[in-house]
Amino acid sequence: MSEAAAVRTSSGRSTAANSASSIDLSKRDLTLDLARVFCVLLVVVIHLLMVGVGFGADGAVEVSRPLESQWWFAPVTWAGQIMPLFFVVGGFASITAWRSLGRRGGTADDYVRNRVLRLAQPALPLFVFYVVVIGGARLIGIDPQLVDLAVVGAASPLWFLAAYTLCQALVPLMAGWHTRAPRATLAVLLAGAVAVDGLRFATGIDEIGLANLFFVWLLVQQLGFWYADGWFAARRWFTLVLIAVVAYASLVPMTVWGPYSDDMLTNLNPPTLPLVALAVAQACILRLLRPALARLMNTHAARAFVFVIGTRLMTIYLWHLPVILIVSGAALLIPGASPAPASPAWWWSRPLVFVVVLAAVFGLSFIVGRWEAPREVGVTPPTGVVAVATVLAFIPPFAVMEWFMDLPIAVVGSLLLSASILLLGRWKGPRQALPAPHSHSAGISS
Repeated sequence: MSEAAAVRTSSGRSTAANSASSIDLSKRDLTLDLARVFCVLLVVVIHLLMVGVGFGADGAVEVSRPLESQWWFAPVTWAGQIMPLFFVVGGFASITAWRSLGRRGGTADDYVRNRVLRLAQPALPLFVFYVVVIGGARLIGIDPQLVDLAVVGAASPLWFLAAYTLCQALVPLMAGWHTRAPRATLAVLLAGAVAVDGLRFATGIDEIGLANLFFVWLLVQQLGFWYADGWFAARRWFTLVLIAVVAYASLVPMTVWGPYSDDMLTNLNPPTLPLVALAVAQACILRLLRPALARLMNTHAARAFVFVIGTRLMTIYLWHLPVILIVSGAALLIPGASPAPASPAWWWSRPLVFVVVLAAVFGLSFIVGRWEAPREVGVTPPTGVVAVATVLAFIPPFAVMEWFMDLPIAVVGSLLLSASILLLGRWKGPRQALPAPHSHSAGISS
């Protein structure tokens, strides 16, 4: 929801085309903005409960994952795993932005170039940050195992950039298929997801599941296309309830008798079929809640909250885990501020830590948030250049997803992201602004 793209006036002056005062709210479904903010903030809450850093009974520093050790953790993930909903909402935003761009004479290259830039730009300072942190830790002699433990956990959310970059790059293609054969497109993607999972579990080769970065997430994004076309709106409330119940019920045989984990976070990477069931159920629930959410978004307080958080969503998502670790480390220096992880005092401290983390990320957004906003760029490069730049932007987060963050990946990732941004944003030609989204843009920072 970064709506601050600058446009060039006829006199050459830069104006804020998409400031809060110029957004046409009559053409925007604000409930989807609220859903996007909710998804990201829930991710922050979950990670805050999964990172336990404090002093144990013996006075030694204790690091654990308190949330995952709870007996109720796996069942709760059936509701708490909301990344499918994010991709559904992203699908709605993507096809809306693509159709708007088409009406204005834009091309597939324009769309992909702009979307990839909006993902690659905010990722670059984070990769540079890890170069400095890991390299600096090595120079001053900090225990490499401790650094690896912290960095691997802090960089784990970067998987999203790999999956979303892939989905965004294929929006023009998938939107065309949706227009020509919407049901057949869903069927083919579903068949592909089932086949990949079947082959993966039959062979025991987990790497096969990486193919579902394509099939599963594109299928979930495609549901967002159907949401945008009004399919869910056209269903009666009891039909949506029935579909959601059946979708959730399908998780029982898949996890009890099938090969899938009952922990929906485990089913995230590589993505698996249960995420599709969650996406269907969550899309139905979102539609059922829409009247209540719309009433909420008619209040000035809710709109202000969503606007403030929404303009910083990418920063919040990418930086919240490093900030959580920094805040946890700083608390170790304050007497009584670091209770033993999973102790009653630790659980009661989480709301306060949540506020501190959000405040810290908010402050950080004034430094790194400028990379989240669209900026003036040159003309769109040729198709081949856009394709190469997209691959360069995809490789760093994919490498983190597969091999975890380390110094070589941080260095190479910084170089590849820099090259991608330069190729997409500095192509020689007349200057232009990134096209402002007509209704919803397609990224986490849309």
